[in-house]
Amino acid sequence: MSILELPFTPRWIRLSEMKFLRILKPLSFVLVLSISSSAFSHPDQAASDMTNAANAFLATLKPDQKAKATFKLDDNNRTRWHFVPTEMHTRHGLSFREMQQDQQHMAYALLASVMSVKGLQKSAQIMSLEQILNDANPEGRFARDPKWYFLSFFGKPSIEGAWGWRFEGHHLSLSFTVVDGHIASVTPSFWGTNPGKVLTGPRKGLQVLANEENYARTLAKSFTKKQKNAGIIAEKAPADIITKADRKAKRLNPLGIAASKMKKKQITQLWTIIEEYLRNYRPDIADKTLASLEEADLENIHFGWAGSLKSGEGHYYRIQAPDFLIEYDNTQGGANHVHCVIRDLKNDFGDDLLRQHHEKHHSN
Repeated sequence: MSILELPFTPRWIRLSEMKFLRILKPLSFVLVLSISSSAFSHPDQAASDMTNAANAFLATLKPDQKAKATFKLDDNNRTRWHFVPTEMHTRHGLSFREMQQDQQHMAYALLASVMSVKGLQKSAQIMSLEQILNDANPEGRFARDPKWYFLSFFGKPSIEGAWGWRFEGHHLSLSFTVVDGHIASVTPSFWGTNPGKVLTGPRKGLQVLANEENYARTLAKSFTKKQKNAGIIAEKAPADIITKADRKAKRLNPLGIAASKMKKKQITQLWTIIEEYLRNYRPDIADKTLASLEEADLENIHFGWAGSLKSGEGHYYRIQAPDFLIEYDNTQGGANHVHCVIRDLKNDFGDDLLRQHHEKHHSN
């Protein structure tokens, strides 16, 4: 199997139209890093860095903290994820509230071992929005605190064997799985913002997920009348992402316009949206992923928009291929409350590679 196969590589933009058409041949669409068994003897640098950062963080914990933070690999909590406030979904792990300052720094270092600068910035800003919510309603139903985020480890961090970890709190849930020294999965990957755009106060104008919204709207507004008949899938946007926080994401109907029906510039716009999501991860993960794609079956890649095309009004979109899904929804709070997610319909939580690992090492 090949590594994360997404139909985008910048060099496509430079190809002649004839060559561009010639390379559009069928290729399966897989979200998370998958590698051939022959590659397992050479650990990924990303997996090594993540493993070292995880062990460095764990070494700072006291016994009672470590007991909260660590679980067996097969613990049900590994796949029990959510993006709602902790009062609505009890989280198991070690929160920033329970960490000393040096431990919090080590936690951020762990996140930095796998995220890009852009991804780190978005993560920190999403967490900081909790303070805005608290200041706006200090006596509200739910506690709002930028430190109400949790780290959970599943299995022993090592470049041999399998393990995983999660960074999670309100509007941020990032899951990672390592198998035999390689990144096996970086999904589910959920990002949300409330407010979607800060309307008052010293941070007025901050819109953490602006590109995710604006790039997609630009693509949808570029559709011709004929393209809109397929690309606009509903006049009203759904109330939330359809796959929610399900353990296994649904294979939704491939609604929308196929990329094969788009103009060349529109295809480039579509890849720009996909890259915006993937560039949340460190450059070697994203570059390796994007550079691996030489061919794609654009007939099996769909973009669908629902709701208004006007900024500030409820809208939703999804990008879908056989094993890959991005969902984005902004309808709550007067269309100022964003939920978006990346799902690998085959390999969330490293399911596919973990199955291969267990068959190889634990079949007896």
